[in-house]
Amino acid sequence: MLSATKPQRPGRRNVGDGRSEQERDAEGVSVVVPAYDEAPGIVEALREIRTVLDGLDVDSEVIVVDDGSTDDTARLASDAGFRVLRLPENRGYGAALKAGIDAARFETIVITDADGTYPASAIPEMLEFAKSYDMVVGARTGENAAIPFARRPAKWFLRVLASYLAGRPIPDLNSGLRVLKKRHVKRFEHLLPSGFSFTTSITLASLCTDLLVYYHPIDYYARVGQSKIRPIHALEFTVLILRTIVYFNPLKVFLPLGGVFFAGGFAKFVYDLFLGNLSETAVLGFLGGTLLWSVGLLSDQIARTALGGGRRA
Repeated sequence: MLSATKPQRPGRRNVGDGRSEQERDAEGVSVVVPAYDEAPGIVEALREIRTVLDGLDVDSEVIVVDDGSTDDTARLASDAGFRVLRLPENRGYGAALKAGIDAARFETIVITDADGTYPASAIPEMLEFAKSYDMVVGARTGENAAIPFARRPAKWFLRVLASYLAGRPIPDLNSGLRVLKKRHVKRFEHLLPSGFSFTTSITLASLCTDLLVYYHPIDYYARVGQSKIRPIHALEFTVLILRTIVYFNPLKVFLPLGGVFFAGGFAKFVYDLFLGNLSETAVLGFLGGTLLWSVGLLSDQIARTALGGGRRA
């Protein structure tokens, strides 16, 4: 159940411009900011966002989703004049985003964090690219990208794995600053988890269905407050990447796995020829590879049927 406090004054709106309400909503921007115990820096981050939006010639709104915070996050955001949706308990980053996007008034959605790590100044340029792309991701590859050193090996591995499985380079897999369309989020909503891997899932889902994704270089600053990311999340991200790719493009997983088993069986078969005896290991390798390829082909047919025979929505 959600509760809202103090709806903020909407951004620019020209009531007499001759456009319908639906046309204006299609051109406006909703910024969704999930927040969990972000009292130290949330007001400054929100005011920076509001300042940037006020400089745009479009209608806009900022929605703060308080994800069951135990501090004054919700009160501070509300007292500063921002619209706040309150989740009764901590549901997770993805759940907060989905709640905010569902409540958003406009088709164009900007998501960002409440900890001051992402530069709001990048939003206008990203919105320009969003006119030609389905999703614009703020890739943390700028000159001032302060990514903690301890996280870099895990992020590199996940990025390389996801890039291989998705079939294209992914400069930043789980950036929290991006511009996307509400209709695409609703389309993939049943696949999007409630945890931190929301952004990973929407990235892979978009790439695997041939949506146009642009990576815009941005800076990334040291956060205000304590990070919510834990080492166990790296394992969760790995499982999620594999699961998402199996859903959209299972051959990317089953073909190489089958190849490993088949190659192992063939190598054992060649070795057995010199001994003059065919072992069960070689037979099992051949059978394992063949079964994995068969499952992959069947899964691929199911995936294509589920996607309606077409990729792009």
